[in-house]
Amino acid sequence: MKKQQSGFTLIELIMVIVILGILAAFALPRFADFSGQARYSSINGALGSVRSASAIVHAAAIAANQTGATGTVTLEGQSIALVHGYATQASIITAAQLSSDFNTATAGTIALGGCSFTYTQATTATSGVTISAITGATGQSCPATP
Repeated sequence: MKKQQSGFTLIELIMVIVILGILAAFALPRFADFSGQARYSSINGALGSVRSASAIVHAAAIAANQTGATGTVTLEGQSIALVHGYATQASIITAAQLSSDFNTATAGTIALGGCSFTYTQATTATSGVTISAITGATGQSCPATP
């Protein structure tokens, strides 16, 4: 009796490898570049941190009766300069505890990659601060959506 061999031929195995290679070529670019999405998430986290820090600094200023044209409060051992009871553009970076990864060369602008937002300090006793939405969230450098 002759024993019949079974299994895949070399051609069949090569075809499977080729098909998997083609599928990987289409799928890999979709999952390979998460750096832009990571930058957007980081700048979004920084925006939340600045908003929270602004509210905390203002509450501390009210509690310390530092709502005049200038003043200071201390948060976690750091002196925060105030204008009308709100953090100045320079001191909001310290209050929000943002790392040096963020570009803060322009006063009040916090940037990372192609994304940024702006913190505008109070100009009068009744104006309060303005924190813009994230801008530049388009393209590969900082996509807002995957």
